[in-house]
Amino acid sequence: MLETMVDGDNQIKSVRQFRRFALVVCIAGALVQLGLTAYYLGMGHKATPHDVPVGLVSPTAKQAPIQNMLERERVFRVRIYKSADDLEDGILRREVYGGVDVTNPQPRLYIASAAGVSAASLLRTTFSTVLQQENAEQLQALKDKGDTVTIEQAAVLAQPAVVADVVPLPPDDVNGASLGFLVQALALGGTIASVGLGRLIPRTRRSWKRGLGHLITLIVYAVSSAAVVLWSMSWFHVGDGASQREMFAIYGLVSLAITGSTAGAVALFGPGGALLGMLYFSIGTVISGASILPEFLPAFGRVFGENLPTGAGVQAVRDNLYFPDAPIGSHLVVLGLYAGIGCLLVLVTNLMPNRSDRHAELELDMIDRIEGNDVREPATLPTVVV
Repeated sequence: MLETMVDGDNQIKSVRQFRRFALVVCIAGALVQLGLTAYYLGMGHKATPHDVPVGLVSPTAKQAPIQNMLERERVFRVRIYKSADDLEDGILRREVYGGVDVTNPQPRLYIASAAGVSAASLLRTTFSTVLQQENAEQLQALKDKGDTVTIEQAAVLAQPAVVADVVPLPPDDVNGASLGFLVQALALGGTIASVGLGRLIPRTRRSWKRGLGHLITLIVYAVSSAAVVLWSMSWFHVGDGASQREMFAIYGLVSLAITGSTAGAVALFGPGGALLGMLYFSIGTVISGASILPEFLPAFGRVFGENLPTGAGVQAVRDNLYFPDAPIGSHLVVLGLYAGIGCLLVLVTNLMPNRSDRHAELELDMIDRIEGNDVREPATLPTVVV
């Protein structure tokens, strides 16, 4: 009878605890969903261009009016080039997304769709609008003078806009979405790997051996991750023209930056540090520049995104894939700092034994009891040298 009452009491308490826990989970889930929805819509629901770098080749007399028109609402940031060849070189170095040459009677637009479909579309639209306005102004000027349009003038006005795509997207990546998918896969895979390591490593005592083993595991995973990405890319012929060695090195560094920094956060703060990896996946991929170009993001998203492993990785991969002349040193520095600091934290925390060793042993014993393993002896606190 007493056992029944005790069991009943325990059951009632368990139900109450379950209800409270379920309520907390529902509220937390709703708050997370609210925060992410507001964040995603705030970053991308109305992507507005700001200071998009473009080039201009123009006679001196026309430079100031055209530059002022393009920079009027800070949509574009104009860079002057001496010739069309210099403008193309600037596009290949990713100094600008494109530009216009107005030195000839027929203006010519230069774009690079591989740099970003949204930027190329913006340049096309703006160029067409400007041409229509200029043609309308010329016709109005002739009308005001009472002149007629000659056949030659009509032919010039009727000519379609001349557009040159300096760096087009490959046929197998017509919308440029592949890069975003690859970075998402890297971020999610790195997060899962870091969480798994965070679950595995506490089962052993802290020591230089454990730190070295953890570090080697991170490096092995980064190498394997890079190989898997390159292999999967080959199925769809994405990046066929790029250097496979360079791509392998960049993907490996991106993976190590994500897993290493997440593992370092776990080493410092415990299981809660794995949230850093979730931040890379849920927050970082949106502002990485893969789907929404940095110049189309709010100022916060642009600066923050470029300094995360996902953002630096996207820029390094895009440049290596399509713009081999573009410098990627700054992106590699960002990735190297995340990878280096994270791996250093893993080593240092394992060389500094402390009370967390006891917590790890107790946690392991509790896990064994919950899982129903045979635990014959009660958990004892190991001797710790402080």
